[in-house]
Amino acid sequence: MRASLKSVSFALLAAGLLTACATPPGKSNYVRGKTYRITVLHTNDHHGHFWPNADGEYGLAAQKTVVDRVRAEVKAEGGYMLLLSGGDINTGVPESDLQNAEPDFRAMDRIGYDAMAVGNHEFDKPLPVLAQQRQWIHFPMLSANIYQDGHRMFDPYAMFNLGGVKVAVLGLTTDDTPKLVNPARVRGLEFKSPIAEAAQLVPELRQQADIVIAATHMGHYADGDHGVNAPGDVEMARAVKGLDLIVGGHSQNPVCMKAENVRDDAYAPGQPCAPDRQNGAWIVQAHEWGKYVGRADFEFNNGKFRLVKYQLIPVNLKKTVQTADGKTAKMPYAEQIPEDGKLRTFLKAYQDKGEAGLGAKVGELSGKLDGERSAVRSRPTNLGVFVGEAMMAKTQADFAVINAGGIRDSLLAGPVSYRDVLKVFPFGSAVVRVELKGGEALDYLKAAAAMTQGAGAFAQFAGVKLRIEKGELKEAWIGGKPIDPGQTYRMAINGFMAAGGDGYPRLDKHPGYVDTGFTDAEALQDYVAAHSPVHVEFYAPGDAVRRK
Repeated sequence: MRASLKSVSFALLAAGLLTACATPPGKSNYVRGKTYRITVLHTNDHHGHFWPNADGEYGLAAQKTVVDRVRAEVKAEGGYMLLLSGGDINTGVPESDLQNAEPDFRAMDRIGYDAMAVGNHEFDKPLPVLAQQRQWIHFPMLSANIYQDGHRMFDPYAMFNLGGVKVAVLGLTTDDTPKLVNPARVRGLEFKSPIAEAAQLVPELRQQADIVIAATHMGHYADGDHGVNAPGDVEMARAVKGLDLIVGGHSQNPVCMKAENVRDDAYAPGQPCAPDRQNGAWIVQAHEWGKYVGRADFEFNNGKFRLVKYQLIPVNLKKTVQTADGKTAKMPYAEQIPEDGKLRTFLKAYQDKGEAGLGAKVGELSGKLDGERSAVRSRPTNLGVFVGEAMMAKTQADFAVINAGGIRDSLLAGPVSYRDVLKVFPFGSAVVRVELKGGEALDYLKAAAAMTQGAGAFAQFAGVKLRIEKGELKEAWIGGKPIDPGQTYRMAINGFMAAGGDGYPRLDKHPGYVDTGFTDAEALQDYVAAHSPVHVEFYAPGDAVRRK
C-alpha cells in the first residue's frame, strides 16, 4: 500500500496517523489494548564529523544533547526509544581518519546508539582496524548480507524488547561495496544481494517480532531510479513485504518527499519533512555528517504500528544572511543546541591530537587546483593533472591515470597544510607503478577512456595526450610520441584501481606491478613541498585530453 504523500506531508503529522501493515506474531508479550509510544531516532553517513565545523555546525557533543533531551521526554511520557545509524562512520575528516575513527565510535557509544548498519566505508581501513572499532562500542554492527568463509561476518539482526513489544532491527549493506572500496580490503568477503537476504529473513523475523525495522546502507533513490548504483531502499521495500520502517544511509540526502515518489531535493532545515513510503514501509534518511537527528514518533496498539509525527532536527545548522551594514553573517536555522560538556571534553583530547600534525604548512599555491566533484568527474582539471604529476614524480613513471572518485576536494590558493592534502586524498590509497608493454598501456588507456563521465571511475590523466570520441580512444601519445607497441612504459595509479576498483582492469598480479609503500596523500604532500610556491597555470589541462 502507498499512502498519498500530499496528505502525508503536512496532514500526517497533525492528524493523519497512517498505519503500517504490522501484524502481530504468534507469541507477543505486549498488553492488548495498550498504546505504546515508540520513538526511533536516526543518523547516517557520519564520515568522521565528531567535532563541529568552523561555523559550530553539528558535532557529536551537540548531538548528544539532542538525543538526551528526546530520551528524557520519551521516558517521562512512558514511551520507549531506539537510536539507530545507517552506517559509514569512517572517512572524511583528517582528525578522525588519522585516529581510525576512534573518537567517533567511542562517542557514539557514550551517546547510546542501539545498533548501526555496516556501511561501505567501514572497509576503508584494513580488517584488523574494523575489528578494533567493533571493540570500542557496546552496540552491534549489523549486516545480514556480508559473508566471510561462508558465514555471516556480522550479526544479521538485533532484537529489542520495548515493554513487551518485540522489535527486530535487520542490518543490510549495499552490494556495491566491492566497487566502492579498495578491493584488497574486502578480498575474501562476499557481499550478497541485500534484497535477497531480506526476502529470506523478514518472514522469519515477522514470526518473532511485532515490529521489523531495517537499518540499511543502500541509498534512497526516488521511485527506485538507482541508475548505475545497486538497488536501494525503495527497490527493497517494493520487493520485500513486511518491513515497517527502513532507516537508511549511503545516498547522503534528506529523504523528504514533496509528492508520491518525488523527493524534495530542495529541502531546507526546519521545513516539514514527509518520509517516503513504499509497500507499507516508511523510509527515512537524515542527510549526512550528523547535520540532523531524524525523529520518528510511532504508536503501537494491538499489532498496529502507525507514524504519528516525523521531523528532521537540525543540529546547529546555519544559513548565510545579509546584515544591515551590507555584510554577511551566519544565523542558525533553529534553536542553538548546547554541546554536552562531558562529551566535548572527552572529544577535545582527540581533536587536539588530530590537529597536532595537520596544521603545519606544506607549501603554497598561486591559485586554486580544482577538485570539485562536479568538475573532476566530468572533465580534465588542473588538480587531476597535478596529482598525476605528483604520482609520476614519486614513481618515476611515464604517465598516470587517476580515478576521479579518489579525489575528494580542491586545493585553494595560499598556504597548504597536510590537513588540506588529506581532504583531497582521505582514503590513504597506495601509490603503485606498473611496467607495461605498449600494447598493454594502450589497452589500459582504452579502458580508462571508456569510463562514464559523472561517475567516480571517470579518469584524470597526466603524461599523455589523448583523443576520445564517444568513450572510444582514437589516438594516444606518451611523452609526446605515439605509443610504441614494442616499448615498455611505466604507469602510476593507486592501489584501489590496481586491485580492480571502479571497474578498472586489475593489475596487482601483473609481473610489472610494484607497491611503492607511499600513499597518495604522501605523494601529494611531497610534490607540493618540492614545487612551492606552486604556479597552478603550469598544470592547466589544455587540450591534452580531447573528448567529443
